[in-house]
Amino acid sequence: MTGDVPLVDPDEVLRVMEYYADRGWTDGLPVVPVTESYLSRFLARTDRDPADVVLAMPHLNRTCTVRLAAINAAMAGCRPEYFPVVLAAWESLKKDGAVPRAIWQSTTGTAPFLIVNGPVRSAIGLNSKGNVFGSGFRANATIGRAIRLTAINAFGLRPGQLDQATQGTLAKYSACIAENEEDSPWPPLHVDHGFDPADSTVTAMVIRSFLHIEARHTTAPEQLAMDFVTSIRRTGVLVYSGIGTCLVLGPEHAHVFDRAGWGKAEIQRFLYEHATIGRAVLAAVGKDAVSRHTRWRLPSDHPDALPVEEADSVHMLHSPAAVRVIVAGANNAGVSAIIEPFGPGGARAPAITKIAALR
Repeated sequence: MTGDVPLVDPDEVLRVMEYYADRGWTDGLPVVPVTESYLSRFLARTDRDPADVVLAMPHLNRTCTVRLAAINAAMAGCRPEYFPVVLAAWESLKKDGAVPRAIWQSTTGTAPFLIVNGPVRSAIGLNSKGNVFGSGFRANATIGRAIRLTAINAFGLRPGQLDQATQGTLAKYSACIAENEEDSPWPPLHVDHGFDPADSTVTAMVIRSFLHIEARHTTAPEQLAMDFVTSIRRTGVLVYSGIGTCLVLGPEHAHVFDRAGWGKAEIQRFLYEHATIGRAVLAAVGKDAVSRHTRWRLPSDHPDALPVEEADSVHMLHSPAAVRVIVAGANNAGVSAIIEPFGPGGARAPAITKIAALR
């Protein structure tokens, strides 16, 4: 010992890290070696039995237990106090229902996306402001990474094996943000869905991609909203009839809408009503009909196509309720993002879980 700091053999630490990597237990980046004593600090943060199942994938005959989730959270670099957030994320992913149905194995390259609300944000240092989708914040990076490492190590979802992503997305490393409740003119996401402002929650969804929107040129809400509309109504994203979207407004854009008297409901309705696409445009890319079996879009002359009964223009979005609106990022420029969830955009409520009290 030197003072209160134990001496550690760096060669031994490196050996263990390489041991983990050689066995495919990583996401390509180094991970933290885990001992039983270190693991016990994570398990002490929950009342759940270590053998409890947090998620099952019956088609793979595999499950993830609380203990496995804790091991991977530790490997990801989480602090023990993050673990209740990780468990709540798993509960939300289970509620969402897409993950147990092989969605993470999709060629589309789907990934989990987590939104954290409530006092836990400041309690553990989650970033909701500048560079919210970027690097530099341990809680954001490691909580999201814990989900990915568990997907690899509990469910075997390794690239080129059970994970069949054609190109994938950077969100497969980590995608976890906090909502910027302080700079938002509106109630946060969890309050919109019946939770108390003092509750801490995790909302989970399965996504395909992020789209950056820069609009510093206008203070007219209709012009700003149309900038979002033209980004949403792309033929490349229309796989099913009726999709959903998650609009992550930078605070500057949120206040443009608010000053004009627009709330979330007005934004949702405008996007739904204007995000339409003409049949001729769909026909030009071979998406002017719907499969009778899969409901995927395909050419109208395809033998599997249902008779075309749609109007001359097609709504891209399933409904106004299929538009999620949150606020995140710094209040320093007109920048927002559109996040594209996987699958048909349902009008069902998002999958939100209240986080157990931090211990």
